[in-house]
Amino acid sequence: QVQLVESGGGSVQPGASLRLSCAASGFTFATYTMKWYRQAPEKERELVALINSDGSTNYADFVKGRFTISRDNSKTTAYLQMNSLKPEDTAVYYCNARRTVISRAYWGQGTQVTVSS
Repeated sequence: QVQLVESGGGSVQPGASLRLSCAASGFTFATYTMKWYRQAPEKERELVALINSDGSTNYADFVKGRFTISRDNSKTTAYLQMNSLKPEDTAVYYCNARRTVISRAYWGQGTQVTVSS
């Protein structure tokens, strides 16, 4: 069955870096668009970044220049490199996989990122 397992979250100080990983299995990873979302307490889930099967990427304005999404199809893993972290980046980060805009989306269980001094 489809599995998305996030890892790499943690508690860091402002300005620090973290790299999140999303290990995928159970589907043809290379053909899927991979996305990272986040949800802060009492806020709606929001899209952070996406990477298409052709490697093209897109970012939310609030992370442009700080976060980088990537994928390694040989390892069926997506990554989110997060630099210059801010307290407002504190949230649970979720991995999402979807082949097309009309196909079913799959979600991971999330990983907590806390940025605090």
